[in-house]
Amino acid sequence: MKPRTNEAPPQALWQDGWYRFARHEPSPNFGPRPAHARTDLIVVHSISLPPGVYGGDAVMALFGNRLDWDAHPYYEGIRGLKVSSHFYVRRDGALWQFVSTRDRAWHAGASRWRGLDNCNDDSVGIELEGLEGGAFEPAQYETLISLCAALAQDCPIRFVAGHEHIAPGRKHDPGAGFDWTVLQRGTGWSAAFFPPATHTPDGA
Repeated sequence: MKPRTNEAPPQALWQDGWYRFARHEPSPNFGPRPAHARTDLIVVHSISLPPGVYGGDAVMALFGNRLDWDAHPYYEGIRGLKVSSHFYVRRDGALWQFVSTRDRAWHAGASRWRGLDNCNDDSVGIELEGLEGGAFEPAQYETLISLCAALAQDCPIRFVAGHEHIAPGRKHDPGAGFDWTVLQRGTGWSAAFFPPATHTPDGA
């Protein structure tokens, strides 16, 4: 008799770019990836709507084009915005998926990393529920680390960066409160995967 294992085989984790252990809520805001795209980049973001307010469904509504623009004064500044991300990690670690990894989500905007422009073309966007520059919860790191490991089985991941790194000056998330050391050590990936500014002093 074969010993039991809690690890699902790789083929069971994904179906057409949808992750088994995420709650699926498909967004209409996506498109095809270019034929030449090699999905080797993970982009980490932070988001909360309104900023600093957690636990509601406003982010899901935004990604689904269902946000009530009149529900809060902050929304007037983003009225009509159509965006999405592949994944969203709540403060309690709950994971949602909006776009298949096979498709191009609208999360990065004007951007450049590893010598390539338009990072939406060949990246997976992960939003963490949080405030730009603020701290994140241990449960979020746990989910993010597990998701990164799973993504490496679905895509040829070789790089991880924050929105602030691929769009410097324009974007500042996830910001100073995000602990890149936790992510690097949790994944076990080499420093070469991460932006130079996030490396630990000993390169571990």
